[in-house]
Amino acid sequence: MSHVGVPWGTARKRRSLALLTTGVLTLPVLAGCTADDSGSATAAAAPQDIAVAGRGSVAAGGTVHWAIDSVPATLNAFQADADGSTTRITGAVLPTLFPLDARGRPQLNPDYLESAKVIEREPRQVVSYKLDRKAVWSNGRRIGAPDFVAQWRALSGRNSAYWTARNAGYDRIAKIERGADDLEVRVTFAKPYADWRSLFSPLYPKEVTGAPNNFNDGARTALAVTAGPFRLSGVDTKAGEVTLVREPRWWGKPAKLESLVFRAVAPKDRVQALTERKVEVADIDAGTANRVASAARGNGPNGQPLAHGPGAADDPAAAMRSWAMAYGSDETEAAAARAAREKARAAAEAYTAEQNALRSYAVRKSLEPAYTQLALNGGSGPLSDERVRRAVARALNRQELVDTVLKPLGLPAVPLGSHVALAGQPGYRDGSGALGGEDKEEARALLADAGWTREGAVKKPGSAKAGSEAEKKNDKEGKNGRSGNEDRSGSEGRSGVEGADGDDGGNGGRGDGLYIVGDDGKPGDADGTTAGLRILAPAPAAAAHRAALLRQAGHLAGTGVPEGATTTIAAQDQRPGGAAGAYAPAGTAAPAPETGRGPLGKDGQPLNLRFVLPSGPGSEPLRAVGGKISAMLDSIGIGTSITRVSDDSYFRDHIAAGDYDLALYSWPATAYPATDNRPIYAKPMPAGDGSLVVEQNYTRVGTDRIDQLFDKAVSELDEGAARDLMNQADARIWAAAGSIPLYQRPQLVAADKRLLNVGAFGFGTPRYQDIGFKRPQPAGPPAQRKR
Repeated sequence: MSHVGVPWGTARKRRSLALLTTGVLTLPVLAGCTADDSGSATAAAAPQDIAVAGRGSVAAGGTVHWAIDSVPATLNAFQADADGSTTRITGAVLPTLFPLDARGRPQLNPDYLESAKVIEREPRQVVSYKLDRKAVWSNGRRIGAPDFVAQWRALSGRNSAYWTARNAGYDRIAKIERGADDLEVRVTFAKPYADWRSLFSPLYPKEVTGAPNNFNDGARTALAVTAGPFRLSGVDTKAGEVTLVREPRWWGKPAKLESLVFRAVAPKDRVQALTERKVEVADIDAGTANRVASAARGNGPNGQPLAHGPGAADDPAAAMRSWAMAYGSDETEAAAARAAREKARAAAEAYTAEQNALRSYAVRKSLEPAYTQLALNGGSGPLSDERVRRAVARALNRQELVDTVLKPLGLPAVPLGSHVALAGQPGYRDGSGALGGEDKEEARALLADAGWTREGAVKKPGSAKAGSEAEKKNDKEGKNGRSGNEDRSGSEGRSGVEGADGDDGGNGGRGDGLYIVGDDGKPGDADGTTAGLRILAPAPAAAAHRAALLRQAGHLAGTGVPEGATTTIAAQDQRPGGAAGAYAPAGTAAPAPETGRGPLGKDGQPLNLRFVLPSGPGSEPLRAVGGKISAMLDSIGIGTSITRVSDDSYFRDHIAAGDYDLALYSWPATAYPATDNRPIYAKPMPAGDGSLVVEQNYTRVGTDRIDQLFDKAVSELDEGAARDLMNQADARIWAAAGSIPLYQRPQLVAADKRLLNVGAFGFGTPRYQDIGFKRPQPAGPPAQRKR
């Protein structure tokens, strides 16, 4: 499944460089819930859903086709363009020394290691690895110290000939030595490194890491030497397939499947691929999951047509009208009606056939190890003020946002309370109290303290700025937008509504900041029925009140909502008390709007934030959440202009480039937050050329103290103390209000009902050797089978 808004392929790659799913990686937990140092979280977390079965229930043989977004550009997991497909493939063919369990905890892999532990702390940290004597590469050579040494030298950052995406951890190693033999490896660190278990996974053979050319180019499309339950058979970029076959030299429990084929299938084509049996496993979106679930329900009672799909919503009256038109006296209308009926019938038949095929699949669901956040760009504009960022956060009802995405799927719907751990992970603690929950009055107070008030949205009469360059600049920005590379037709929000930016100067020279209809010399009602009456409204909200009044007039006249009533204003007009402004005699001052309502501004400039969202077909959840956030911000006087951009450019051209005020995107979860999360929350630093080095901190919000806590945690070898330092850092990240975690993303997988040990893995690392089809049940009555 594609992950729009996720810097994907970053689950491990984040260690030195920068997923929407459309949105990246993560488990919601009850506010205030904590975890003790043993890691026993009190918040609910979704379990794995993989049809767990013992190996005795799994048949030997067969091929599974597994959908991936695309054939990976590289098979080298340490290069910048490695992605989720790279991780999936290397996980089946290369050693992972510490795979994660269902709770996201690293566990020693007995297929490769007899032991691995810290044996010295002073004067330097020393880790001893003892390798399994049976562990060999596919060329017959034992896995040993030379492989560790070669990988360290390639990834340490000391040799620029190696094109690497990260070196975190490897740059702390002082030396690697063999012990009694090559099966014993001693790693000495120059500086303590708490996340030492993250190193050497995946472990590449020295044939790859021993020479820059092999590392840079050779491992991109081929892996001649591997060491896993499967080996790489071939990469067919034209067919979009990567084929793995059972490894005959594998010393562990043999793979149940004969082969495993990763097939490139775009998310929009997943339904077709499933119905045509081109794949047996595929990540899917909520819409496809609903179709798979509804397929199990089949036809209606007594063989009636499906209660969903094309034509299912037509009632008998609609069917009768369609029949009457198809066989009416007007031949032209009848021909068109018959064509429409035939098209609908064909669509219904195709849908029914697809649903019948989808009955072979089950939806496996859990929570993905990734969380979606609201990012607030503190690099410039109003959000560079911490008070404004905190006000935005305090205006949010995070529970409502979580319910929008997770509740319909039957998944735990609790807001995420941490930037550094997810519910169920060791050390999870809800740190959101450092910022505070929803409190609109507090949000308004913060905005007022920052100088954003309702009065500030009104241009001062006689101001030297009236008609000045500042006004012209705003007009230009309103026409052209911040960037010329997105489709402005997808924009919506208060700033896109006529008159939303305040008085246009046509107030007849009045100094009271009001626009009075009728006092501007424009013609009134033709019939004169409203003579002596004027419509009053504060100038900055003129468009909103005009739209509300138009709607009132339309309903009073029995004509419904007129075309002139802009739908963008609807949410604003639904506030308690309705829109300010009324019919009144000429010269009557407008009544004071409801306290705390209305747009805010400063020096005549409205407080309006640019909210960038992806426009792709898999981004519906993000857009739904974005719409709710806009309404919540509108309730405290913050306007938003929603700009929808293509999925391809969303992260590259907007998030990473800083071309946004608000955005929704995701980060992968990690078992090593001190290492992996450091670049995400690091304080941006100026470079020598005057630019800003943000690493992966695309919100541009950070502090020295947060950096210090990360640095302490990564060097703290006591796990409990390290977790405490991480929770301290998390509290300060909340307080800085650059990133507001919302929810852990849903993980939905369609899997053939015959398959076992595959599906929604959550945190857990797949055991590819255990995946396979159900063993056929022996024939005969139950009593005979039991014997």
